[in-house]
Amino acid sequence: MKKKLLLFVFALSNVLAFSQSADSTSNQYTNTADNLLSKNSKLVIGGYGEVHYNQPMDGSTYNNGTLDVHRIVMLFGYNFNDKTLFVTELEYEHVQEVYVEQAFLQYKLNNYLNFRGGLMLVPMGITNEYHEPTTFNGVERPLIDNYISPTTWREVGFGVTGNILPASIKYQAYVMNGFNGYDGSAHLSGKNGLRKGRQKGAESYISSPNFTGKVEYYGIRGLNIGLSGYFGKTQSTLYNGVDKNDNSSIASADSSIVGVSMLGLDARYNLKGLQLRGQFYYSSLSNSEQYNAFTADGTGTLNDLGSAMIGYYTEVGYNVLRSSKTEKQLIPFVRYEFLNTHNSVESNISKNAGYEKRLITTGFTFALTKGAVAKADMQFVKSGNNDKYTKTLNLGIGVMF
Repeated sequence: MKKKLLLFVFALSNVLAFSQSADSTSNQYTNTADNLLSKNSKLVIGGYGEVHYNQPMDGSTYNNGTLDVHRIVMLFGYNFNDKTLFVTELEYEHVQEVYVEQAFLQYKLNNYLNFRGGLMLVPMGITNEYHEPTTFNGVERPLIDNYISPTTWREVGFGVTGNILPASIKYQAYVMNGFNGYDGSAHLSGKNGLRKGRQKGAESYISSPNFTGKVEYYGIRGLNIGLSGYFGKTQSTLYNGVDKNDNSSIASADSSIVGVSMLGLDARYNLKGLQLRGQFYYSSLSNSEQYNAFTADGTGTLNDLGSAMIGYYTEVGYNVLRSSKTEKQLIPFVRYEFLNTHNSVESNISKNAGYEKRLITTGFTFALTKGAVAKADMQFVKSGNNDKYTKTLNLGIGVMF
């Protein structure tokens, strides 16, 4: 793991060193909620959506492709006055699934400090906050943002956020609900990572609060650097109603939780038509040995949650239409990604080489106008237990307004 982290930091340091000497134009990273916060009108309506076509490519067999209205999200916000506002996003996934993606109240205490409470995005990495289809290359979101920091990851909580303009620093710090680790069955595993533990504010419960925060620096034109963290324990229904003197029941409940300590490092940089992006996650999971044994199935087969997960990607793209007098953008790109949800395991399970994946995604993003894109890419995926890359053709359209 140290070698992989050093390679990522070395590549990132080269980007940063190059950026400090570059004559670049400023670049703003915004999402639908950011757009709302910049409006002065009382009622604001926005949204985003994407439609995907995914076609596995295997020369030896026929494979059906999938066509999916992956998500349609409507944003509604209301500015009560110059200090108080409310933001909510209503999401329809796969046509029939309905979720609330965000629902928070924000109160401006002063120019540097805002209070925020409600259902909020966990500020880890890039994609969890900037997940609209016009904000990233590729039809599908990076794989590490599905298993380690599982977009769209949101929970109920409260905290502070702000922008310290003289220092070019943005920050967020929240106390939030944690992953659903156990409610009669296990929700975390090596196969799915942390993804199935999201409670999403849907009749969620809490047995232990968690802390998350992020600091971003944007003092170099065109560059954003982020450091994020998430620390706490998963939740368990076994604590509910337990007598505080019942040591046996408390010990049983203790075996059903996992400690989560996650760090993220990310950087985005634009120089004229050049776009560079990189992200790194490391998640340490304590008590996984006890958790795997406690959540074994009826046949005695242990769960396979690892004790550490790691993932990173680096990406480069270039707008080939930059020199032409048009608002359109055509951005060929390539992204290399690594993910391992079994970076380390406890002694009661064995590493599964299939949980280590390498991905190469290459294609283009065609921005027809601000807020409307068409995308196409080929994705090559190889698992640690397979020397052959599987190939998938992805096509999609996306909007944000």
